Amino acid sequence: MGRGGPLCSPSVGFLMELDIENFPALLQYLRASSRIGPNETPRLTNLAGGVSNRTVLLERPNGESWVLKQALERLRVQAEWHSDPRRIEREALGIQTLGQIAPPGTIVPLIFLDPTHHLLAMQAVPQPHENWKSMLMSGRIDPDHVRQFARLLSSIHSAGFQHRDEYAPQFDDRSYFESLRLEPYYVYSAERMPAVEPFINQLVADTRATRYTLVHGDYSPKNVLVHNGRLVLLDHEVIHFGDGAFDLGFALTHLLSKANALRPHREEFVASTKLFWETYRAAVIAPDPDALEPRAVRHTLACLLARCIGRSPLEYLGPPAAAKQANAASSLMDHPPDTVDQLVKSFVARL
Repeated sequence: MGRGGPLCSPSVGFLMELDIENFPALLQYLRASSRIGPNETPRLTNLAGGVSNRTVLLERPNGESWVLKQALERLRVQAEWHSDPRRIEREALGIQTLGQIAPPGTIVPLIFLDPTHHLLAMQAVPQPHENWKSMLMSGRIDPDHVRQFARLLSSIHSAGFQHRDEYAPQFDDRSYFESLRLEPYYVYSAERMPAVEPFINQLVADTRATRYTLVHGDYSPKNVLVHNGRLVLLDHEVIHFGDGAFDLGFALTHLLSKANALRPHREEFVASTKLFWETYRAAVIAPDPDALEPRAVRHTLACLLARCIGRSPLEYLGPPAAAKQANAASSLMDHPPDTVDQLVKSFVARL
């Protein structure tokens, strides 16, 4: 989406250093840019959970609710991690594109984009809703949610492949994927564990060379809200045209990591992992489905390791669980399984 598009706001020069977590400044900005009325005072609430953006819920007196997101240049993690905040423009394009190809109701509409302040607003998911990650962490594992998660991803990948001539040039820039995923997850992990460097270097090279569909890049339960039993997908700033197997590895990693962390529910997460893959595989349209599964396995192994020793470790994995997971994933890299079923069995056996 270009800077001159109809959803782009005019520049407000006197607020060039806008911080949306500064509520008086945010209110002044919204009024000055005519996003809200001159005397309107919406309710503002900081939303926690993300490391790459400031996020604020805005509730207007007329009943409308927006979520405002402002991209950060330095991410809020312990390790040094930077990414160009202009990625907010990519997220806005992602919202508009996915809204056209994903199942109805799974992508919230864009309200406006302000490239000057690296800021966008989107419609808030109606209440009541719950974060899917929180539900999973409490042991509430619904197979229908897992199937929806798989079908939503298959719809994105299928449409991305079928309309690749349109989407490939629009989403060709993968610099945000490099700075937010390949470097902090894969490259950084290889630097910390030289024994896996050959495996990860080859995977990185293959990922850079593989371009056949739209890739969400952050396909995780934490980016999913559940409203009236339906999944709604958020956070599209890493979307690009590339290797769909990355999304698979990213998603499978979250299910298997919870199987590691939540021992009483391990069998349910194991079953969910298999159900996710089987549902996705049955629905997806891809250039070579048979070659997709081994690539998904390799990405899963790399992500399982990265979420223990990369720049963004999973907060719910304590040191013993993280060590087990890192050892299990790295030990499988010498001879990676060919199928997701073999991967699940081998990984869980090593826990």
